[in-house]
Amino acid sequence: MRKHIPLIAGTLTFILLASLFFLWTSGDFSPVISKHIPGMDGEPSDKATREPAACENVVIGEFFKKFSDKYEQSASLWPRFRGPDFNNMSREEAKLSDLRDSQTCEILWNIKLGEGHAAAAVLNGKVFVLDYLEEEKSDALRCFSLEDGTELWRRWYKVAVKRNHGISRTIPAVTEKYTVTIGPRCQVMCVKTDSGDLLWGKDLVKEFGTTVPGWYTGQCPLILYDQAIIAPAGKDVLVFGADCETGKILWKTPNRRKWQMSHSSLIPMSFGGKKFLIYSSVGGICGISIDGNDRGEILWETEEFNHKVVAPSPLPLDGGRFLVTAGYGAGAALFQLRESGGEFSVEKLKSYPPTGGLCSEQQTPILYDGHIFSILPKDAGTLNGQFACAKEDEPDKILWSSGKTERFGFGPYLIADGKFFILNENGELNAAKASTGEFQKLGTFKALAGSDAWGPIALTDGKMIIRDSTTMTCIRLSNKKDK
Repeated sequence: MRKHIPLIAGTLTFILLASLFFLWTSGDFSPVISKHIPGMDGEPSDKATREPAACENVVIGEFFKKFSDKYEQSASLWPRFRGPDFNNMSREEAKLSDLRDSQTCEILWNIKLGEGHAAAAVLNGKVFVLDYLEEEKSDALRCFSLEDGTELWRRWYKVAVKRNHGISRTIPAVTEKYTVTIGPRCQVMCVKTDSGDLLWGKDLVKEFGTTVPGWYTGQCPLILYDQAIIAPAGKDVLVFGADCETGKILWKTPNRRKWQMSHSSLIPMSFGGKKFLIYSSVGGICGISIDGNDRGEILWETEEFNHKVVAPSPLPLDGGRFLVTAGYGAGAALFQLRESGGEFSVEKLKSYPPTGGLCSEQQTPILYDGHIFSILPKDAGTLNGQFACAKEDEPDKILWSSGKTERFGFGPYLIADGKFFILNENGELNAAKASTGEFQKLGTFKALAGSDAWGPIALTDGKMIIRDSTTMTCIRLSNKKDK
């Protein structure tokens, strides 16, 4: 028997090698290399957002440093998320570059930031960004000169945050008197806009029992009527309004349904003689009165669009309609508000999957000339990542898209000077004609060298501020020869 062992071993070895050779030549063993995209690893990491322990002592706004008084006063205005009119459309009257000629755009300055996607607000020649200083383990409200990027001052506080597809994500709300921020782990800070002097801070987790969303806070704060309006979606309070000067809570909206904080931001809307805020939470959508004796009361609510991850904010449309959309297969839904004798109701008109119409995963769509524009989500089939258009009353019917060679990923976009400005997530800025008829690309400009250029764009005074995961850049969109 022993003399046959080498023969048997040799035969088995041959069979094994032959099998491996067959598999190698007949199968596809190419390595799968994919881009780092939020959610590709499944649900957001709760562990990263829940640590360290809630007993950590965070002293909001504890530190301050002034660097310079050097800045040029101007009428620049992009004071919050989605700009001065909450619609991602610029009020610019000056002629802006169409990016077909490199001589018509110029990089004015670059600033290194902590890893994240927090974008800029701009007012009176100053740029405000809530950065995360990774070496100092601190949230920092940083104020820069719009003209040359000189840092004027910063106000910061220590809070340990682990990297989870970046760290920072929100845009400050800025008025002539007050600036309000929300940090990754739900610390709210209010300072004086001109000096950075601290007014107050609130920890939403400790004070309201907020659950920090996966990938940290994406909600941008809001200032209306000198009130900081925040949606903690805590144990008892869904939304509150606080006096910006003192931090005193002026009104609260009860969280009767125990909805939780999403990445979506509060958006103002008017209908039926009332002004209210729309909030798309993890749990449902509601409208909250912000004027009159019923301030803070829920006017209407629905749970007919209820998804675990919601990033885009609701998009108000004409005639009391609004569109809500989200990623991870959620698609979108069109709702209609109705009012009778001061009572409001809401009806879902239609809903559809991400392959069935105008949707978005990360950025909030734009309403322009009776049409809705958006970058389609990664689960939109063959149209994924394309810039697309639909009529506002038929969002489930795509009129046109940018084409398979023009995909923009999770990049931001806005409208100015009759043009779409669309930032590819790899840092390429694109200009296209603001048309409802077709996608007509005008030009491109490589503006950023890094990746994950997801932070919303700010545009004012002929200057555009954009960022990738580690760098903020200011571009002058005017002809150098005209200066």
